[in-house]
This record gives sequence, structure tokens and C-alpha cells, in this order.
Amino acid sequence: MKKIKRDKILGSRRFSNYWWATIILLGSTSFFLIGIFSYLNIQINALSYNNNFLFIPQGAVMTFYGITGILISIFIWYTILLDVGSGYNEFNNSTGIITVFRLGFPGKNRILKLEYKIQEVSSIKVNIQEGVSPKREIYLKTKDLREIPLTKVGSPINLSEIEKQAKEISTFIDVNLEGLN
Repeated sequence: MKKIKRDKILGSRRFSNYWWATIILLGSTSFFLIGIFSYLNIQINALSYNNNFLFIPQGAVMTFYGITGILISIFIWYTILLDVGSGYNEFNNSTGIITVFRLGFPGKNRILKLEYKIQEVSSIKVNIQEGVSPKREIYLKTKDLREIPLTKVGSPINLSEIEKQAKEISTFIDVNLEGLN
């Protein structure tokens, strides 16, 4: 029987973040350049030039939206670079310790490392909420009623996969499973 089970958690280095960071950067750069060109009164393209496109108010608004979008894109690229939210859940039967490890933003709390004794755990809880923004999460429930999330943030995992993961964890550390009927 295995003594250590380790589940890797994907952080912000997922396809959707790369996609949106790129799309936002391209779109906002276009907005910014159009705003600046309207200020400098430079003709961008002979087919699309419009003499009615003035810097005040259209060009100023385009420049503002462009700068805002560029800053948002930089923030998303920064979270991708730092891989915020990544980490692992480790269940060690030989030492009797459960470790929840995550990376955050730089600073005092860059590394989040929570350790619990297996004896402190009362159950593994599965929380499933359907609707417009569905939630499918697995929690480590301690005897003092704290609930520590074990699943990644992002798109919801399908029901059979979340059930399988929760059953594997509860069987591995030999605790009850709650929330599944």
C-alpha cells in the first residue's frame, strides 16, 4: 500500500489565462494606439480615416481604455509568471501529516503551507452547487469544524471525477466522506 499520495494543483498557468492575457493586450494596445494617433492627428489607414474622430472625447476615452486594458493584461501575465495558486496536497500515512501547499503573490505570504495531523481530520466533504456558476469542491473538514479547500480554482470538475477524487482521498487517509448521496 502506498504511504504518500500527492495531488498537484494547477495554478494560473492554464490555457484560459494565456488566452485572455494575449487577447486583452492586443485589444487594449489597439485602443491605446488609436487614441494616441487621434491626438497626434496621424492618419492610420486611408480607408478607415474619419475626420470626425477627434481626440476629445473619443480619442481620450480610447487612450484611457487602452491604458486600463494594458495594465489588466500586465497583471494577468504577472500572475502567470509567478504561477499564483499552484501547489500540491500531500497525504502522508507514514508521518500522519496532511500538507496543503500553495504559491501566492510575493511578500510575507508568498508561500502558504498548512499542515494537519490525520487524527485532526473528521471527514472529506464534497460541496456541489449547480446553477449559473456551479461549484464542485472538495474540503478537508477538521474536528474543530474548519473546512480547507483541496480543489483548484477555475472551471468545475465533472461530477464523476470529483466523486472519484474525494473517495480516493477519504479511503487513503481512512476518514468519512460526506456530501455525496
